[in-house]
Amino acid sequence: MSFQSDNPFVAVAESAPQTRAAFIRKTYNHLAGAILAFIVVEYLMLQAGVGFAMLSFMQSFGSMGWLGILGGFMVASWFARSMATHSERNMQYVGLGIYVVAQALIFAPILHLAASYYEGVISSAATMTLLLFAGLTATVFITKKDFSFLRTILMVGGAIALGMIVCGALFGFQLGMWFSVGMIVFASAAILYDTSKVMHHYHESQYVGASLELFASVALLFWYILQLFMSRD
Repeated sequence: MSFQSDNPFVAVAESAPQTRAAFIRKTYNHLAGAILAFIVVEYLMLQAGVGFAMLSFMQSFGSMGWLGILGGFMVASWFARSMATHSERNMQYVGLGIYVVAQALIFAPILHLAASYYEGVISSAATMTLLLFAGLTATVFITKKDFSFLRTILMVGGAIALGMIVCGALFGFQLGMWFSVGMIVFASAAILYDTSKVMHHYHESQYVGASLELFASVALLFWYILQLFMSRD
């Protein structure tokens, strides 16, 4: 097995053990940093009334307001992901920062509702998200299984879920509790896939991009666990 690591086409799994360990450590340190930054930015946004303002905007424009916000988030996500894979490290950090802010913005309305009308639900959802993420991560690290086979399933499932979200917004029907359950399963599969990529497929220089993908999956999991808990109250 080759232990070369200066070739951008050599996966970290083929690098020396200390290189793999350093890559994993950097990836999860950046993930923790992204989560912490999200919490700080979200807190500042909620204190500034951003969540309330976005809810008012959505109420004024109805489903088109939500679709506009969702469309803006998707554009920002695409741009951030592109920058996070840039060859220059500074650009990668800019991409990660843009993505954290975009997530904080789209979370602002639901977190405003949760904080205002559902006491304790945010901490409960965050705890459940952390436990699920830890369990899924441990599964990949212990079994060392390559979950890359999930890629096609996630692509198809993501397209179907997006279509259902758009149709729900356009035609005014609620997707309901079972959609949230399905999306929790989807987000869990995404975490397995992303963690497997960290173990097997990324190059050692791609830890910023890897942390962004993990953060995206964790945020998706948190969103739908929060939705599920709110639907039960």
